[in-house]
Amino acid sequence: MSKSVTIRVPEELHAQLQERAETEGTTVTALITEAARNAVRDPRLDSAAEVFRKFVADNADAFDAAFPDDAPARLDAAETPGRAA
Repeated sequence: MSKSVTIRVPEELHAQLQERAETEGTTVTALITEAARNAVRDPRLDSAAEVFRKFVADNADAFDAAFPDDAPARLDAAETPGRAA
């Protein structure tokens, strides 16, 4: 069940929210709800995700060498020597 909350925002911000919602095919309510979720998310998740991304980036070539049939095509393959295209 959801709870209704009333907030006041400046007209300019509301217009920006409406524009973004239309661009993304969503609603102002959905944008604000996502922002609220992000505001209460555990900040450790962000740092953990960054550690994981760094690990993957640092070890991608080793994984590709160990499992060549499973190496993914990469958009940046032209920029990264040794990576499958």
